[in-house]
Amino acid sequence: MPLLKTRKGFLETPEGVEVKQKLQQMEGNSLYNTSSSYSTNIALYPDGLIPFVDKHMNYLISHPMLEVGQYLANIRLITRIR
Repeated sequence: MPLLKTRKGFLETPEGVEVKQKLQQMEGNSLYNTSSSYSTNIALYPDGLIPFVDKHMNYLISHPMLEVGQYLANIRLITRIR
C-alpha cells in the first residue's frame, strides 16, 4: 500500500510559517474579505466561527497535494473586494 503524502508538522516548517504570515497579512488588509466562516467544531470554535487564517491553514494541512503558492494566489483572487 503506497504511503500518502502528508503535511505533518507543516505549521512548524519555514513554508508553513511563511504561509501563515501571508494569510495574516491578507486578514489585516481591507482589500480582502477575510471574515470568519461557519464551523461545526464547537470544541475548538465555541462561537461557531472559524477565523480566516485557521480555516486556510487547516485546509492546506488536510490537502497535502495542493501547491501552496497556487492556493494562496487563488485565495487572493477569490477574497479580493472589488
